[in-house]
Amino acid sequence: MNETVDVAIVGAGPYGLSLAAHLRAAGVSHRQFGVPLNLWRTAMPRGMYLKSQGFACSLSDPHASHTLEKFCRETGRAYADIGIPVSLDTFLEYGTWFERNQAPDVEQVLVDDVRRVGDRYELELTDGRSATARNVVIATGVEHFARVPDVLAQLPAHLASHSSAHVDLGVFRDREVAVVGSGQSALETAALLRESGASVRIIARSGRIVWNGLPPTEDRSLRRRLREPEAGLGTGWATWFYSEHPELFRRLPVATRVRLARTALGPAGAWWLRDRVDGRIPMLLERQLDWADPTGDRVRLGLRRGGETSTLSLDHVISATGYRPDLGRLPFLAPELRGRVGTLDRAPRVDAAYQSTVPGLFFVGPAVAATFGPVMRFVYGADHAARAVTGRVAPARERRAFALPGVGR
Repeated sequence: MNETVDVAIVGAGPYGLSLAAHLRAAGVSHRQFGVPLNLWRTAMPRGMYLKSQGFACSLSDPHASHTLEKFCRETGRAYADIGIPVSLDTFLEYGTWFERNQAPDVEQVLVDDVRRVGDRYELELTDGRSATARNVVIATGVEHFARVPDVLAQLPAHLASHSSAHVDLGVFRDREVAVVGSGQSALETAALLRESGASVRIIARSGRIVWNGLPPTEDRSLRRRLREPEAGLGTGWATWFYSEHPELFRRLPVATRVRLARTALGPAGAWWLRDRVDGRIPMLLERQLDWADPTGDRVRLGLRRGGETSTLSLDHVISATGYRPDLGRLPFLAPELRGRVGTLDRAPRVDAAYQSTVPGLFFVGPAVAATFGPVMRFVYGADHAARAVTGRVAPARERRAFALPGVGR
Protein backbone atom coordinates (compact mmCIF):
# COMPACT_ATOMS: atom_id res chain seq x y z
CA MET A 1 0.00 0.00 0.00
CA ASN A 2 1.13 3.55 -0.71
CA GLU A 3 -1.15 5.61 1.50
CA THR A 4 -0.34 9.31 1.64
CA VAL A 5 1.09 10.22 5.04
CA ASP A 6 1.47 13.63 6.63
CA VAL A 7 5.28 13.51 6.80
CA ALA A 8 8.09 11.56 5.14
CA ILE A 9 11.42 11.77 6.97
CA VAL A 10 14.51 11.27 4.82
CA GLY A 11 17.27 10.20 7.19
CA ALA A 12 17.55 8.30 10.46
CA GLY A 13 20.32 10.03 12.35
CA PRO A 14 19.86 11.97 15.61
CA TYR A 15 17.64 14.61 13.97
CA GLY A 16 15.51 12.13 12.03
CA LEU A 17 15.00 9.79 14.99
CA SER A 18 14.17 12.70 17.31
CA LEU A 19 11.64 14.07 14.87
CA ALA A 20 10.04 10.63 14.48
CA ALA A 21 9.65 10.39 18.27
CA HIS A 22 7.85 13.73 18.39
CA LEU A 23 5.62 13.03 15.39
CA ARG A 24 4.66 9.65 16.84
CA ALA A 25 3.71 11.20 20.17
CA ALA A 26 1.66 13.89 18.40
CA GLY A 27 -0.24 11.35 16.32
CA VAL A 28 1.15 12.63 13.01
CA SER A 29 1.17 9.94 10.33
CA HIS A 30 4.65 9.52 8.97
CA ARG A 31 7.15 7.22 7.30
CA GLN A 32 10.87 7.32 7.91
CA PHE A 33 13.56 6.10 5.52
CA GLY A 34 17.23 5.43 6.18
CA VAL A 35 19.65 3.22 8.08
CA PRO A 36 19.60 4.32 11.74
CA LEU A 37 22.75 6.26 12.67
CA ASN A 38 24.39 5.03 9.47
CA LEU A 39 26.87 7.90 9.26
CA TRP A 40 27.91 7.29 12.85
CA ARG A 41 28.53 3.62 12.05
CA THR A 42 30.28 4.02 8.70
CA ALA A 43 32.05 7.37 8.83
CA MET A 44 33.34 7.62 12.41
CA PRO A 45 36.53 5.87 13.54
CA ARG A 46 36.44 3.11 16.11
CA GLY A 47 37.72 4.40 19.45
CA MET A 48 36.20 7.85 18.92
CA TYR A 49 34.51 9.87 21.66
CA LEU A 50 31.90 12.56 21.18
CA LYS A 51 33.13 16.07 21.87
CA SER A 52 29.91 17.18 23.59
CA GLN A 53 29.36 16.66 27.30
CA GLY A 54 27.06 13.83 28.36
CA PHE A 55 24.00 15.99 29.01
CA ALA A 56 24.26 17.37 25.45
CA CYS A 57 24.33 13.97 23.72
CA SER A 58 20.72 12.90 24.25
CA LEU A 59 18.30 12.50 21.38
CA SER A 60 14.98 14.25 21.86
CA ASP A 61 11.60 12.80 22.76
CA PRO A 62 8.63 14.89 23.96
CA HIS A 63 8.97 14.03 27.65
CA ALA A 64 12.76 13.55 27.83
CA SER A 65 12.07 9.99 28.94
CA HIS A 66 14.82 8.37 26.85
CA THR A 67 17.95 10.34 27.63
CA LEU A 68 21.51 9.11 27.44
CA GLU A 69 21.66 9.32 31.24
CA LYS A 70 18.71 6.94 31.61
CA PHE A 71 20.19 4.50 29.09
CA CYS A 72 23.55 4.45 30.87
CA ARG A 73 21.89 3.99 34.25
CA GLU A 74 19.80 1.07 32.98
CA THR A 75 22.74 -0.63 31.27
CA GLY A 76 25.39 -0.01 33.93
CA ARG A 77 27.53 2.32 31.84
CA ALA A 78 29.53 5.16 33.35
CA TYR A 79 27.85 8.52 32.88
CA ALA A 80 28.11 12.11 34.08
CA ASP A 81 26.46 15.25 32.79
CA ILE A 82 29.93 16.79 32.67
CA GLY A 83 33.35 15.20 32.81
CA ILE A 84 32.98 11.66 31.39
CA PRO A 85 33.45 11.55 27.60
CA VAL A 86 30.80 9.62 25.68
CA SER A 87 32.28 6.87 23.54
CA LEU A 88 31.05 6.19 20.02
CA ASP A 89 30.15 2.63 21.07
CA THR A 90 27.98 3.91 23.91
CA PHE A 91 26.28 6.44 21.68
CA LEU A 92 25.50 3.83 19.02
CA GLU A 93 24.03 1.46 21.60
CA TYR A 94 22.03 4.34 23.04
CA GLY A 95 20.76 5.28 19.58
CA THR A 96 19.59 1.70 18.99
CA TRP A 97 17.76 1.72 22.33
CA PHE A 98 16.16 5.10 21.54
CA GLU A 99 15.06 3.92 18.11
CA ARG A 100 13.54 0.73 19.49
CA ASN A 101 11.50 2.65 22.05
CA GLN A 102 10.75 5.98 20.40
CA ALA A 103 11.09 5.53 16.61
CA PRO A 104 10.43 1.86 15.94
CA ASP A 105 9.07 2.20 12.41
CA VAL A 106 12.18 3.19 10.47
CA GLU A 107 12.18 1.60 7.02
CA GLN A 108 15.78 0.66 6.33
CA VAL A 109 15.84 1.70 2.71
CA LEU A 110 17.31 4.80 1.08
CA VAL A 111 15.49 7.46 -0.91
CA ASP A 112 16.52 7.74 -4.55
CA ASP A 113 14.35 10.65 -5.67
CA VAL A 114 12.08 13.29 -4.13
CA ARG A 115 9.79 15.34 -6.36
CA ARG A 116 6.73 17.50 -5.89
CA VAL A 117 3.61 16.47 -7.79
CA GLY A 118 0.69 18.83 -7.29
CA ASP A 119 0.28 19.39 -3.56
CA ARG A 120 2.05 16.14 -2.63
CA TYR A 121 5.57 14.73 -2.63
CA GLU A 122 6.49 11.49 -4.30
CA LEU A 123 9.53 9.57 -3.11
CA GLU A 124 11.18 6.78 -5.07
CA LEU A 125 13.00 4.26 -2.87
CA THR A 126 16.09 2.26 -3.77
CA ASP A 127 14.18 -1.02 -3.43
CA GLY A 128 11.76 -0.01 -6.18
CA ARG A 129 8.90 1.03 -3.91
CA SER A 130 7.49 4.53 -3.64
CA ALA A 131 5.92 6.73 -0.99
CA THR A 132 3.62 9.75 -1.00
CA ALA A 133 3.54 12.46 1.65
CA ARG A 134 2.11 15.92 2.21
CA ASN A 135 5.39 17.09 3.77
CA VAL A 136 9.00 15.93 3.50
CA VAL A 137 11.72 16.56 6.07
CA ILE A 138 15.33 16.21 4.92
CA ALA A 139 17.37 14.99 7.91
CA THR A 140 20.43 13.48 6.24
CA GLY A 141 23.04 15.20 8.39
CA VAL A 142 26.45 15.89 6.84
CA GLU A 143 26.57 12.75 4.73
CA HIS A 144 26.81 14.63 1.43
CA PHE A 145 28.80 17.63 2.63
CA ALA A 146 32.38 16.42 3.24
CA ARG A 147 34.84 19.22 2.51
CA VAL A 148 38.28 18.52 1.03
CA PRO A 149 40.82 21.25 0.13
CA ASP A 150 40.95 21.82 -3.61
CA VAL A 151 44.63 20.97 -3.74
CA LEU A 152 43.89 17.45 -2.44
CA ALA A 153 40.55 16.81 -4.12
CA GLN A 154 42.04 15.37 -7.34
CA LEU A 155 44.38 12.88 -5.68
CA PRO A 156 43.54 9.16 -6.00
CA ALA A 157 41.79 7.52 -3.04
CA HIS A 158 44.83 5.43 -2.06
CA LEU A 159 46.78 8.63 -1.43
CA ALA A 160 44.19 11.04 -0.01
CA SER A 161 40.84 10.83 1.74
CA HIS A 162 38.43 12.65 4.01
CA SER A 163 38.34 11.66 7.67
CA SER A 164 34.79 10.37 7.19
CA ALA A 165 36.11 7.60 4.92
CA HIS A 166 37.67 5.66 7.80
CA VAL A 167 36.21 3.42 10.46
CA ASP A 168 39.36 1.37 11.08
CA LEU A 169 42.48 3.53 11.23
CA GLY A 170 44.53 0.41 11.90
CA VAL A 171 44.93 0.03 8.12
CA PHE A 172 47.58 2.77 8.33
CA ARG A 173 49.82 0.86 10.72
CA ASP A 174 53.52 1.41 9.89
CA ARG A 175 52.64 4.03 7.27
CA GLU A 176 53.45 7.75 7.15
CA VAL A 177 50.27 9.82 7.32
CA ALA A 178 49.49 13.53 7.58
CA VAL A 179 46.22 14.86 8.95
CA VAL A 180 45.13 18.27 7.66
CA GLY A 181 43.16 20.36 10.15
CA SER A 182 43.23 21.60 13.74
CA GLY A 183 39.76 20.75 15.06
CA GLN A 184 38.47 17.83 17.10
CA SER A 185 38.20 15.53 14.10
CA ALA A 186 41.79 16.22 13.03
CA LEU A 187 43.25 15.91 16.52
CA GLU A 188 41.36 12.73 17.40
CA THR A 189 42.10 11.15 14.01
CA ALA A 190 45.78 11.87 14.55
CA ALA A 191 45.68 10.41 18.07
CA LEU A 192 43.94 7.24 16.88
CA LEU A 193 46.40 6.89 14.00
CA ARG A 194 49.34 7.13 16.37
CA GLU A 195 47.78 4.65 18.75
CA SER A 196 47.18 2.30 15.81
CA GLY A 197 50.88 2.27 14.92
CA ALA A 198 51.05 4.90 12.18
CA SER A 199 53.69 7.60 11.91
CA VAL A 200 51.55 10.73 11.92
CA ARG A 201 51.85 14.48 11.85
CA ILE A 202 49.33 17.33 11.81
CA ILE A 203 49.29 20.10 9.19
CA ALA A 204 47.28 23.21 10.05
CA ARG A 205 46.92 26.80 8.89
CA SER A 206 46.42 28.03 12.44
CA GLY A 207 49.33 29.10 14.57
CA ARG A 208 48.25 27.16 17.65
CA ILE A 209 45.98 24.34 18.79
CA VAL A 210 43.00 25.41 20.90
CA TRP A 211 41.67 23.12 23.63
CA ASN A 212 38.12 23.42 24.99
CA GLY A 213 36.75 22.62 28.41
CA LEU A 214 38.25 21.72 31.75
CA PRO A 215 39.13 18.41 33.39
CA PRO A 216 36.42 17.29 35.84
CA THR A 217 38.88 17.63 38.73
CA GLU A 218 39.28 21.35 38.08
CA ASP A 219 36.75 23.20 40.20
CA ARG A 220 34.85 26.08 38.59
CA SER A 221 34.12 28.79 41.12
CA LEU A 222 30.68 30.36 41.30
CA ARG A 223 32.12 33.54 39.85
CA ARG A 224 33.57 31.66 36.91
CA ARG A 225 30.35 29.72 36.37
CA LEU A 226 28.43 33.00 36.21
CA ARG A 227 30.98 34.51 33.86
CA GLU A 228 31.19 31.37 31.68
CA PRO A 229 27.97 29.35 32.02
CA GLU A 230 27.96 25.72 30.88
CA ALA A 231 25.78 25.17 27.82
CA GLY A 232 25.11 22.43 25.29
CA LEU A 233 28.00 23.46 23.06
CA GLY A 234 30.49 24.46 25.75
CA THR A 235 31.08 27.34 28.15
CA GLY A 236 30.54 31.08 27.83
CA TRP A 237 27.65 33.42 27.19
CA ALA A 238 28.05 33.41 23.41
CA THR A 239 28.06 29.62 23.44
CA TRP A 240 25.00 29.64 25.71
CA PHE A 241 23.22 31.84 23.17
CA TYR A 242 24.11 29.53 20.27
CA SER A 243 23.07 26.48 22.30
CA GLU A 244 19.82 27.61 23.86
CA HIS A 245 18.30 30.15 21.49
CA PRO A 246 18.47 29.15 17.83
CA GLU A 247 15.14 30.96 17.33
CA LEU A 248 16.89 34.22 18.32
CA PHE A 249 19.99 33.43 16.28
CA ARG A 250 17.66 33.31 13.27
CA ARG A 251 16.78 36.97 13.85
CA LEU A 252 20.38 38.17 13.48
CA PRO A 253 21.32 39.94 10.22
CA VAL A 254 21.88 37.49 7.37
CA ALA A 255 25.57 38.35 6.93
CA THR A 256 26.17 37.89 10.66
CA ARG A 257 24.44 34.49 10.67
CA VAL A 258 26.44 33.25 7.70
CA ARG A 259 29.70 34.41 9.26
CA LEU A 260 28.95 32.90 12.66
CA ALA A 261 27.74 29.62 11.15
CA ARG A 262 31.17 29.28 9.56
CA THR A 263 33.41 30.68 12.28
CA ALA A 264 31.74 30.36 15.70
CA LEU A 265 33.05 27.48 17.78
CA GLY A 266 36.07 27.31 15.52
CA PRO A 267 38.60 24.46 15.38
CA ALA A 268 39.39 23.14 18.84
CA GLY A 269 40.01 19.89 20.68
CA ALA A 270 38.31 18.51 23.79
CA TRP A 271 40.22 18.66 27.06
CA TRP A 272 40.32 14.88 27.43
CA LEU A 273 42.17 14.49 24.14
CA ARG A 274 45.04 16.83 24.93
CA ASP A 275 47.30 14.32 26.69
CA ARG A 276 47.09 12.02 23.66
CA VAL A 277 48.29 14.76 21.29
CA ASP A 278 50.50 17.37 22.96
CA GLY A 279 54.15 16.37 22.83
CA ARG A 280 53.29 13.10 21.10
CA ILE A 281 52.39 14.14 17.56
CA PRO A 282 54.55 16.50 15.45
CA MET A 283 52.64 19.59 14.32
CA LEU A 284 53.36 21.69 11.26
CA LEU A 285 51.46 24.87 12.14
CA GLU A 286 50.97 28.02 10.09
CA ARG A 287 51.34 25.89 6.95
CA GLN A 288 49.44 26.49 3.73
CA LEU A 289 49.01 23.61 1.28
CA ASP A 290 50.36 24.86 -2.06
CA TRP A 291 50.32 21.72 -4.18
CA ALA A 292 50.07 17.94 -4.07
CA ASP A 293 51.80 15.57 -6.45
CA PRO A 294 51.15 11.80 -6.63
CA THR A 295 54.34 9.84 -7.16
CA GLY A 296 53.58 6.14 -7.41
CA ASP A 297 52.50 4.88 -3.99
CA ARG A 298 53.45 8.13 -2.27
CA VAL A 299 52.22 11.70 -2.29
CA ARG A 300 54.38 14.82 -2.12
CA LEU A 301 52.95 17.95 -0.52
CA GLY A 302 54.20 21.47 -1.05
CA LEU A 303 53.85 23.57 2.10
CA ARG A 304 54.25 27.30 2.53
CA ARG A 305 54.88 29.25 5.72
CA GLY A 306 55.19 32.94 5.10
CA GLY A 307 57.86 33.24 2.43
CA GLU A 308 59.33 29.81 3.14
CA THR A 309 58.42 26.63 1.28
CA SER A 310 59.02 22.97 2.09
CA THR A 311 58.15 19.54 0.73
CA LEU A 312 56.72 16.55 2.58
CA SER A 313 56.56 12.98 1.26
CA LEU A 314 53.93 10.63 2.71
CA ASP A 315 52.00 7.44 2.18
CA HIS A 316 48.64 9.13 2.70
CA VAL A 317 47.01 12.44 3.65
CA ILE A 318 43.68 12.68 5.49
CA SER A 319 41.59 15.85 5.28
CA ALA A 320 39.86 16.42 8.61
CA THR A 321 38.52 19.70 7.32
CA GLY A 322 34.88 19.33 8.22
CA TYR A 323 31.75 19.75 6.17
CA ARG A 324 30.15 22.55 4.15
CA PRO A 325 26.37 22.41 3.56
CA ASP A 326 25.45 22.73 -0.10
CA LEU A 327 21.95 22.17 -1.45
CA GLY A 328 23.40 21.19 -4.82
CA ARG A 329 25.07 18.14 -3.28
CA LEU A 330 21.83 16.42 -2.27
CA PRO A 331 21.48 13.94 -5.15
CA PHE A 332 18.03 12.62 -4.23
CA LEU A 333 16.27 15.97 -4.71
CA ALA A 334 14.81 16.19 -8.22
CA PRO A 335 16.51 19.05 -10.14
CA GLU A 336 13.26 20.93 -10.68
CA LEU A 337 12.50 20.75 -6.93
CA ARG A 338 16.01 21.71 -5.90
CA GLY A 339 15.86 24.70 -8.23
CA ARG A 340 12.83 26.07 -6.38
CA VAL A 341 14.48 26.04 -2.95
CA GLY A 342 15.81 29.42 -1.88
CA THR A 343 19.35 29.33 -0.53
CA LEU A 344 21.51 31.05 2.04
CA ASP A 345 25.26 30.57 1.58
CA ARG A 346 24.43 27.64 -0.77
CA ALA A 347 22.36 25.95 1.97
CA PRO A 348 18.56 25.80 2.16
CA ARG A 349 16.86 28.95 3.42
CA VAL A 350 14.17 28.07 5.96
CA ASP A 351 11.60 29.80 8.16
CA ALA A 352 11.07 29.58 11.92
CA ALA A 353 9.63 26.06 11.58
CA TYR A 354 12.45 24.83 9.31
CA GLN A 355 10.26 24.97 6.20
CA SER A 356 12.01 25.96 2.98
CA THR A 357 10.68 28.31 0.32
CA VAL A 358 8.88 25.29 -1.18
CA PRO A 359 5.74 24.58 0.89
CA GLY A 360 5.93 21.32 2.77
CA LEU A 361 9.67 20.79 2.25
CA PHE A 362 11.65 21.04 5.50
CA PHE A 363 15.35 20.76 6.32
CA VAL A 364 16.85 20.07 9.76
CA GLY A 365 20.37 19.62 11.10
CA PRO A 366 23.67 20.93 9.72
CA ALA A 367 22.05 22.00 6.43
CA VAL A 368 20.39 24.93 8.22
CA ALA A 369 23.26 26.11 10.45
CA ALA A 370 23.30 29.42 8.56
CA THR A 371 19.71 30.02 9.73
CA PHE A 372 19.66 28.57 13.26
CA GLY A 373 23.34 28.65 14.17
CA PRO A 374 26.15 26.24 15.02
CA VAL A 375 23.97 24.17 17.38
CA MET A 376 22.56 22.54 14.24
CA ARG A 377 25.92 20.80 13.78
CA PHE A 378 25.46 18.95 17.07
CA VAL A 379 23.06 16.40 18.54
CA TYR A 380 21.95 19.06 21.02
CA GLY A 381 20.09 20.97 18.30
CA ALA A 382 17.75 18.06 17.54
CA ASP A 383 15.32 19.01 20.31
CA HIS A 384 14.60 22.46 18.91
CA ALA A 385 14.26 21.17 15.37
CA ALA A 386 11.96 18.28 16.30
CA ARG A 387 9.64 20.47 18.35
CA ALA A 388 9.52 23.24 15.75
CA VAL A 389 8.71 20.96 12.82
CA THR A 390 6.16 18.99 14.83
CA GLY A 391 4.55 22.23 15.97
CA ARG A 392 4.03 23.16 12.32
CA VAL A 393 2.71 19.84 10.95
CA ALA A 394 0.81 18.47 13.96
CA PRO A 395 -2.97 18.74 14.16
CA ALA A 396 -4.12 22.01 15.72
CA ARG A 397 -5.04 20.34 19.02
CA GLU A 398 -1.47 19.10 19.45
CA ARG A 399 0.45 22.21 18.43
CA ARG A 400 0.58 23.92 21.80
CA ALA A 401 2.50 21.03 23.36
CA PHE A 402 5.22 21.21 20.73
CA ALA A 403 5.41 24.92 20.00
CA LEU A 404 8.62 26.86 20.64
CA PRO A 405 9.22 30.60 20.94
CA GLY A 406 9.34 32.19 17.51
CA VAL A 407 7.88 29.25 15.61
CA GLY A 408 5.38 30.29 13.00
CA ARG A 409 6.27 34.00 13.17
